[in-house]
Amino acid sequence: MSNLTLFSSGESLPDYLRDVADSTTKDIAGSSGGKQISIKGGVWRMVVGGEEVAKNEDRSMNFVILATSKGVSRTYYEGKYEEGKDAKPACWSAEGNVPNAEVTNPQSATCATCPKNIEGSGDGKARACRYSKRLAVALENDIGGNIYRLSVPAKSYFGKADGDKMPLQAFGKFLSGHGLPITGLVTEARFDTSEAVPVMKFRAVRPLTRGEWEIAKAQSTTEDAKQAIEFKMVPSRENTTQAALPAAFSEAPAKPMDEPTKRPKASAAAPAPMPAKNVADILSDWSVDE
Repeated sequence: MSNLTLFSSGESLPDYLRDVADSTTKDIAGSSGGKQISIKGGVWRMVVGGEEVAKNEDRSMNFVILATSKGVSRTYYEGKYEEGKDAKPACWSAEGNVPNAEVTNPQSATCATCPKNIEGSGDGKARACRYSKRLAVALENDIGGNIYRLSVPAKSYFGKADGDKMPLQAFGKFLSGHGLPITGLVTEARFDTSEAVPVMKFRAVRPLTRGEWEIAKAQSTTEDAKQAIEFKMVPSRENTTQAALPAAFSEAPAKPMDEPTKRPKASAAAPAPMPAKNVADILSDWSVDE
């Protein structure tokens, strides 16, 4: 599978192959976890269970946006953030108002007053705390099939429209002003080649057919769509030690379960326990930006 269309022919999945009870494929895939579309390196990458399984190097892709997270999420990483590194943020907010309750070391009582939300607190003029908007999307030729998470970073969400090239928020305002539901359209996401980092701009391609519209509405309420936009984070191991423990558990650190090991010889000194580390007429006027 060389790109993110389901079939190289461009065909849609036939109804008789949808939702088939198929233990064979599941056994081959193993525990896959969530599905997402990454834009790392300015390439569309299909990631399943944390592993890249397909990519598409075209400048644009067509999606149907099924659902979106509430608010704009924020994440703050201590030190320099490295994409792809398995590290959890030190502080985060699902809706961008206050740190989540499970954050053990919040940087501020509110996101608005946080010193990490000030321009220049990160690299250059950037903010140390990063914005993102989660979308649940389906591929244009497989609306009733797999649902993916597409995380839209700040430069792809905020900003002004440049003709028909719009950041996501401006695109949403445009559609709202014309009374068009975003789930009833095929939306194109296109990389802006004038940017040094991957930045997406959005525009409408076509309205869905009535049949496609019914499928998209049903998909938007599924558990897969809810999970795609859900914002859950587990504190990093480094941060977990900062949380206050109940008195009954404060004397010794919890020992993680490891695979069985050989019992050391009686003469060998036992090592000290290591601490735990812690989403029709109007559309016809649109031109295609090549």
